[in-house]
Formats: sequence, structure tokens, C-alpha cells
Amino acid sequence: MSKSLVIVESPAKAKTIVKFLGTGYTVKASKGHVRDLPKSKLGVDIQDGYEPHYVTLRDRGDIIRELKSSVESASGVLLATDPDREGEAISWHLAQVLGIDPEGPCRIEFNEITRHAIKAALESPRPIDMDRVNAQQARRVLDRLVGYSLSPLLWKKVRRGLSAGRVQSVAVRLICDREKEIQAHVPEEYWSITAHLRSEAEGRGFVAKLALRAGKKLEIRSEGEARSILSDLDGATYTVARVTRKERRRNPAPPFTTSTLQQEASRRLGFGSRKTMQVAQQLYEGLPLGDEGSVGLVTYIRTDSVRVALEAEQAARAFIGKTYGQDFVPAHPRRYRAKTTSQDAHEAIRPTSLERLPDKVKSHLTRDQHRLYKLIWERFVASQMESAVFDVMSVDVQARGYTFRATGSRVKFPGFILVYQEATDNGKEEEPSLPEVREGESLALERLEPAQHFTEPPPRYTEATLVKALEENGIGRPSTYAPIIDTILKRGYVLLEEKRFHPTQLGFVVVDLLKQVYPQVVDVAFTAGMESRLDKIAEGALDWVKVIDEFYVPFEKTVSAADESMGRVKIPEEVTDEKCPECGRPLVVKHGRFGTFLGCQGYPECTYTRKIVRSAGVKCPECGAEVVERRTKKGRKFYGCSRYPECRFTTWYTPVKAGCPKCGAFLVRRGGKGGFLACVRETCDYRREAKTEPGGAESSA
Repeated sequence: MSKSLVIVESPAKAKTIVKFLGTGYTVKASKGHVRDLPKSKLGVDIQDGYEPHYVTLRDRGDIIRELKSSVESASGVLLATDPDREGEAISWHLAQVLGIDPEGPCRIEFNEITRHAIKAALESPRPIDMDRVNAQQARRVLDRLVGYSLSPLLWKKVRRGLSAGRVQSVAVRLICDREKEIQAHVPEEYWSITAHLRSEAEGRGFVAKLALRAGKKLEIRSEGEARSILSDLDGATYTVARVTRKERRRNPAPPFTTSTLQQEASRRLGFGSRKTMQVAQQLYEGLPLGDEGSVGLVTYIRTDSVRVALEAEQAARAFIGKTYGQDFVPAHPRRYRAKTTSQDAHEAIRPTSLERLPDKVKSHLTRDQHRLYKLIWERFVASQMESAVFDVMSVDVQARGYTFRATGSRVKFPGFILVYQEATDNGKEEEPSLPEVREGESLALERLEPAQHFTEPPPRYTEATLVKALEENGIGRPSTYAPIIDTILKRGYVLLEEKRFHPTQLGFVVVDLLKQVYPQVVDVAFTAGMESRLDKIAEGALDWVKVIDEFYVPFEKTVSAADESMGRVKIPEEVTDEKCPECGRPLVVKHGRFGTFLGCQGYPECTYTRKIVRSAGVKCPECGAEVVERRTKKGRKFYGCSRYPECRFTTWYTPVKAGCPKCGAFLVRRGGKGGFLACVRETCDYRREAKTEPGGAESSA
């Protein structure tokens, strides 16, 4: 008896689904896309309505033959690729290759890989949605036209091997613009004065910051001003002038979208965007959980929606009441408002069952899978819990016309923070509680602490903040953030140092050239507008050919004119203070197909080159040679002895120019953000809190 054939993308997904379908079904995997535009030529007929010419991917021949054979013997075929535009396009390509009628009931989709969701999908097959397919085709064709027009121009005007992408170029511009802001920043000096006070009645100390003078906001701009204020306060009496108490409620963050998952995984777990999506895909497609078999642990992971299915909302409220008590269940279900740019095609990322507690499934998961699942599980549960309530106390202290202010808080009701608190980019935490002082009470001054500060430039982008900026500006969509970051790193337009993006000279040159050629290509608003037009194609409101034509006609003319009029652009040399050992001229940083290296400025007369070796400024604890920075084949930074392979000392941790007081080896920074300092030797147990001196150097005290 013939069976119905269900086709999915991945073998892992097939393994999970098959156990829900029963004996009447066979499940096969296409292993992703089976067709694409050709690599060696444009593959788009500009003269015939931008018709794309697809070719079968070289390594998919055997898979297609197997699928065709399965289709011939099947009683019916259902295409169950991912429930987004790319998944819709994969289903359409499969239909074209396998001879399936795309207008027939051949397509099913589900937001989670569970028995209930699969059964519901089987009951409502539909035709392939050509509006969604056309939106994906439009994106692919646009990207191909931009790349094949601009890349040859970059080869001629800058150097061979470069390429330019429609969305990636905007991301590089954001990073370059931020770097220019940093370079243009002029630090401005300012001072603060902190009073360390003690309540004799309570026997507790607290700190208060100088805020007002004669009731007006005080800004201290120089050391002279600070010393004058200290002189005014010499011998002053400190009295509590006002105590203000209020209650503050804090609401939980909504459940994860693709963007917020990538941001939080970067902050909390140190995951890059690609790693986050790879691990999340594994959780979605299904993992073996002992006797339960292969199970999808989370819902679909490419979404910009914060909406939650009604049954999941009800299940969460029941679970919270049973586990934490009814006080933690809000009076009304929590529902979050989507952003205006949200497609809202799928619900937020959440666990498929709250009964699969992170600790219960831990033994079946890898460390990374467990950590990410725990993050998703806790965030979702917290998103449906009661608000946290804080008692906030503000104290104004008067001293000779100056007002010092202290603010503290304590948890009155923990609410959702019992389960989860969202991480922040600046690491700011709740203020500690204050002693119960009374108005009119005299306080003892322990010391006044003046401190010099300088205004800081905006911080460089991390993966988390770059994804946030892309989302806020409407650049790309949930499935594109990780590929964007991957691409700009691989092309050498930016570097990721100490988890922050730095543009290279090449990145600056390419962005400036694209601004001259066709400014819209790197214009944030224009690119966001194009994303909006792609959304409208998916909704059936715009014709995809017309959208491409309106962009490409003026674009092609401008690029052709630039090809004729522009001269060659030279990448500024990064001159080092080292001299060539063969001719004495300066060594410069050069970029080749195998990475960055040093070469003589006198090339081609002098052909001296050598690898770039960055010293870590510390000595090898095993042989006393210099420790240098190195990278793995995948680009991950580590530190090793300069005498390798004679000495094989290595460490993943960043060295600090401070010695271990126990054994004399150098210290390394450990423990993530803030962290602590520890001896590099595993046999030495020395560790201490990390303290930062002015300028960002580690204290050796």
C-alpha cells in the first residue's frame, strides 16, 4: 500500500516528525535548497522581466533523484518546509523539480514540531503561496543585481576579490559611522563628589552624590571647582532634609523574537549570532530525549512577533500558579504589542512544553543546547508572570547649601525576577537599600571623595547592539542578521576585537566609494524602505517585477557612469613603526587572500614580508619567551608562546600585565563581563576581583 510523502529540509526535522505521523507516511529531507541562481554568471534576464534562471545545486543530484523516486511511488506529496518566505521558496523549487502542482493542496506548515501542531497541519494543506515566493525571489534577484553590478566596479577601482551586498553594505556603514563618531569625540572633563555618610541610629553607612547647590543643578567642570566646593564643605554638618518613599513596579520583558534572542544570547552566553541560530535550529528541529524519542523543544526560531498562542498562554498561567503560587499569576494574561515593522507571521519563540524543565532535559542536551533552551524557557515563563514590586527610597542630605542625593531600593515582591531578569548592555543593576533615616537626622561624614571623569564617545557595536540597530532601523529581517554579520567579517570590512566591531581601512574605502557611486545602496532609510516593499510583495500588494525595475533602471545607469568617470581608489597604508630589515623602509600592514601580514613599503622593489605577531606583553610561564596573539583556522583568538612548536603553551583567556603574587606567572581575565583575574597556571588557585585603572588598564595592585 502506497504512503503519503512528506518532504522537509533537514534529516533532524524528518527524524522528529516521522514519529508523529504514523505508518501511512514517509518523511524525506531535501537538505535545504535544491536550486539557486548560478554562481558563474548573472542568472537574471534583465530584458525579460528579470526572469531568474535557476540551476540545480551541484551536490543535490542524488537527493533529487531519490525524492523523484519517492514521489512516483507515493499516494500524495506534502511539502513541510519552514513557515517563512525562504521555506515557501524551497517548497516551490521542490514542486518545480519534482513535478508537483504548486496550485494543489501540497503545502503544510507548523510553528512547532509537536504532535498537536503536526496533526493540525495535516488537516489543512494549501497551495504554495506565490506572493511569499515572489517576495523571496525579489530579494534574491535584487541582491544578485547589486552584487554583480558593484563587485566588478570594486575590483577595478579598489582591488580584486571584493564584493558589495545590498544589506551588508549598510551594516558596514553603521559600523564606520560609529567609528567616525568615536574619532571625532573630544573628551570633556567633569568631576563628581561623593559623600560617604553613616546613620548613627541605624549603624549603617551609605553613599550620596552631590547634586545641587542653592537648589540648582550643579555641574563641576574642573579640579579647581571641585576643590573650592570641598573647601566650602570643610567642617559642615550633614542633615537629612527630605526622605521620599514610593513603590515602583517593573514589568517583564516579552518572550523572545529572533533579534532579542540573538542579543540576549550574546550578552549572557557569549554566543555569536550564527552560533545562536545554529543551536536554536537544533532545539526547533528536535533532539532525542531518552524514552520520549526525538522532540522539538522550542517553537519556530525565525520570527519578529511577540504574540503567544492562546493555549500556550493558558498553559503558562497554570504552570506558574502550580509552581510559584497564585500571587505570581497576573490578574489578566500578558499580551505584548508588536512593533509597527513586525510581519507577525509566527508567534514568539517559546518552549513547546513548560513541563520539559531545563534541568529535566539537561542530560540529553549539549552544554550549549541546554544553556540556550534554559534562556528561552525562563524568558517565556517570566513574560507571563506578575510584575516585580520595589520599595524605592530617595534621601536628600543638606550641608551648607549643598544637596547630596542617595537612592536605594529593595524588593517588596519578586514577581518575574524570581525566574529571569533581562541583561543590559551597560550592566546597570538595582541600587542597594538605604538605612531607615529620618528627616532632620544628623549624619556622620566618613569622607568626601572627589573623582575626575571625562565624557565617553559612543561605544563600538557588539553583535548584540548591531543586531538591535539593524532591527530598529528596519535593515534585514529575522533570518538575515546572522548572515549579515558573517559576511562583513569574511570580506574583511570589519574586525571583531574584544567582542566589538572595528572597521578596517578597506571597510572605510568601500563605504565611501559606494556613497559616491549610488548613495542609496548604503542609505539606512532607503534600505529599510526596500525591506518594507518586499513585505508588501509578500502580502500581494506590490508586483515584484515592478519593484525591481524601479530600483534597477536608475541604479544601472549610475553605476555605468561611475565606471567611466571614477579613478582608481587607493587604500591608505597602515604604516607601522617597524623598519624593513632588508632595505630600512617602513613596514606596512597588507591584506592578502590568506589574511593580514606585514610587507615593505618599497614593494615591488623590496619583496620582504612576514606574519603579523602581536605581543601580549607578558612572558610565557613555561619558558620565559614572549606570549603572542594567535588565531585558530575559524578566527577565534587565543594566546601562545612565540617559540611554538618548541614550547606549546597556550591559553584562551586574555592576559593582563600583572603578575601572580603566589607563583609569579601572569594573570588572565576570566568570568565574562566584569569577571575576575586569575593566575594563568591551572595548578595555581590565585584569583581576585578585577579592578580597572583610569584609561582602562588592569590594576596590578
